[in-house]
Amino acid sequence: MTAATTTPRNRWLAARTWRNLLRDRPIIPLIGLLVLLVLIIQVVRPGIVNLPWAGVILRAAVPLAILAGCQTLAMLTGGIDLSVAAVASMAGFVTATMVNSPGGVAQGIAIALIAALLAGMVTGIGVGVFRVHPLIMTLGMSFVVLGLANVWQIQVVQTGSGVPDSLRWIGVGFLGDILPYSLLVFVPLALIILLGLRRTGYGRLLYAIGDNPVAARLSGARSWQVLTALYMISALFAGIAGLLISGLTNTASVTLADSYLLPSVAAAVIGGTSIFGGRGGFGGTIVGALILQVLTALLTVLGLPEPTRQILFGSIIVLVAAAYTRAIAES
Repeated sequence: MTAATTTPRNRWLAARTWRNLLRDRPIIPLIGLLVLLVLIIQVVRPGIVNLPWAGVILRAAVPLAILAGCQTLAMLTGGIDLSVAAVASMAGFVTATMVNSPGGVAQGIAIALIAALLAGMVTGIGVGVFRVHPLIMTLGMSFVVLGLANVWQIQVVQTGSGVPDSLRWIGVGFLGDILPYSLLVFVPLALIILLGLRRTGYGRLLYAIGDNPVAARLSGARSWQVLTALYMISALFAGIAGLLISGLTNTASVTLADSYLLPSVAAAVIGGTSIFGGRGGFGGTIVGALILQVLTALLTVLGLPEPTRQILFGSIIVLVAAAYTRAIAES
């Protein structure tokens, strides 16, 4: 009787059980970590956690989750996209400079997103056709986009610019003081990524290329086409995120989204996406973005100086990433 009653408990307490859970169902411990951080904030500052507070956290997490989704898609193939911040900044800035143009905001958004697609296409061709390493190609493209945005800034400096009212409305507005309007953009994009990865052949190709590129090529997959489409999709989503960031911050500059680059990578890694490819998903990335926003709120509530906040922020990211790596290595 004693052995029968203790076996299940011992099984759940076993380290291997938790490693398997972290490897196969990372979203479960991630949600637990998110809840723990929220409880800590509530203990430190009683009464701060309420529905309006949750809405503010969710609003801040939306553009980060979109950019982290770009990283997730790239990481599934064993790559990374360091150009998302530059593309996002470019999209927000170009749209703002087109406010007073004959075509108005719609023309500005169209031009910004087309430019994002072109940048993504060049990146995809470089990675997929010419076999340039994604780290180098996307880093180089970020400088190209930043340089072109600066050229555009010089050309339009005398025309004036401002964040359109429509972007400010969707960037900072709430429905009932709880649900941010930016969810109108995020939910469709999230569904596209989630369903695309789970239910389409293209999604399976991303996993296949990241898991074993040689086997994927031998099976008939045209990797260069998959990668070109991937970086075009990533750039398009980054441009959309830039529009939301511009509306959220009421700012238009060529460095608008620079501070989102490393957190976007961190959110994808925390969410369980392997930097080596072939493993991960967008569901965990969304929770990872929420964790980073709640962690930022906690550090703000604690009133920690910026250097200490950066140390704690980076330490948690490293520890979580190390836990994933060990769980996969020992499986």
